[in-house]
Amino acid sequence: MRIGYFLSSEEWGPHDLIAQAIKAREAGFESLWISDHFHPWNNAQAHSPFVWSTIGALSQAVPGMHVTTAVTCPTVRIHPAVIAQAAATSAVLLHGNFSLGVGTGEALNERVLGDSWPDAPERREMLDEAVTVIRKLWRGGIQSHQGKHYTVKHAQIYDLPARQPKIIVSGFGPRSVELAARIGDGFASVGPDADAVAQFRERSGDPQRPVQGGLKVCWSESEDHAVETAHRLWANESLPGELAQILPTPEHFEQANQLVTKQAVAEDTPCGPDLDAHLEAIAKYRDAGFDELYINQIGPEQDAFFDVYAKEVLPTVRAWGEPALH
Repeated sequence: MRIGYFLSSEEWGPHDLIAQAIKAREAGFESLWISDHFHPWNNAQAHSPFVWSTIGALSQAVPGMHVTTAVTCPTVRIHPAVIAQAAATSAVLLHGNFSLGVGTGEALNERVLGDSWPDAPERREMLDEAVTVIRKLWRGGIQSHQGKHYTVKHAQIYDLPARQPKIIVSGFGPRSVELAARIGDGFASVGPDADAVAQFRERSGDPQRPVQGGLKVCWSESEDHAVETAHRLWANESLPGELAQILPTPEHFEQANQLVTKQAVAEDTPCGPDLDAHLEAIAKYRDAGFDELYINQIGPEQDAFFDVYAKEVLPTVRAWGEPALH
């Protein structure tokens, strides 16, 4: 299983994200995920730079590293034709080391222009058509499209990479995983769900399509301090059900986060200096059949995190044999 670093656009500004990418490469992380948000999940996170500008800077700061958006919603706030152009330019700048991660999105980001927020079946339908539009424009030449949700007239993307980027589809629940298997070049999830991985592999019929995962950790010399930091910044990770998709503002997430206990965060997120806990969390993704795992360090102790992962965690993971379940 390949280990990459997950750049959090919600928690850091563009300069910090670039600095973290450089440190990640130096520490031995193999590739990058980067989140694509208009808003942070809560005001304590305090950032949300435009991901496409950051990716342009990454292409110059860490040449050769593969970058995947985790994930872009190409359906409401930004038309899929514009995403097709942005992703094509990113792939050119990164010399092909780019994948477009897509998903059905969250109201938090997608209704900022006053659009209504569709229910889940319609969001999946929109994503299906959006991917069709993106791939059509990536063929080159003049393209048009008249569908249920999107219209494109006489459009051409002039700067295209030599090969179309892979489209990695994020999915939560059987219907989303089925959609990912049907339209995606790969699948992404933020939990070590072995059943979802198995469903994706069975439905896609292609064992070569990558399965990517995301994991948040909070390394610190003090476990209590790490739990406090993770709870302050990322309590939303422990919210149940569809709340992450339907709550409309950071303030609403802050209200919901009051229901999340520190104990719940500690149970969901490896916190503190016990590297066995970190390794156990990583191993769950390996055993669930993931091909790639992207790890994000919560909070300000970035340098210490990169140091301990470079010296102890990444070498241990590389020394592991085949997964127990795959």
